[in-house]
Amino acid sequence: MDEIIKNLPKKAKDKHPENRKFFIKLRKKPPKNLDYLMRELHETEFERTDCLECANCCKTTGPLFTNADIERISKHFRLKPQQFIDQYLRIDEDNDYVLQQVPCAFLGADNYCSVYEVRPKACREFPHTNRKKFHQISNLTLKNIAICPAAFNIVEKMKKKLPLSS
Repeated sequence: MDEIIKNLPKKAKDKHPENRKFFIKLRKKPPKNLDYLMRELHETEFERTDCLECANCCKTTGPLFTNADIERISKHFRLKPQQFIDQYLRIDEDNDYVLQQVPCAFLGADNYCSVYEVRPKACREFPHTNRKKFHQISNLTLKNIAICPAAFNIVEKMKKKLPLSS
């Protein structure tokens, strides 16, 4: 897995022009069955992918924290929301709450998440490859394929299943 993660940014960069063109076409004319296909590709990939072997998302990027996430996680820690914010979060350039630093403070050496049951919505939904109206998040997907081997594989399979004409 370490070798796959190490090579992923380069593989994603090499595929970026091809993927960008594909997603531009996809946004212009998304197939009617796109959400169904994405859910199927997502489920198939995650039957064979164990996130605990990787955890690259937790090691390299941080999620956005919604107010609901902050309330839920601070309650889990028996902290007031502001105490949780002060201890773990900062406001980024888009005025969103994000982690003060990566890797994630809640990630253990064994790749287990200490707040898994109450983790942020962004973590629960990552890599967002089974989202409804998938064609609307192509920019996010282009970023995620450089982080998540499963997302990379899903996009590669998607391009084979949906050969969009020029």
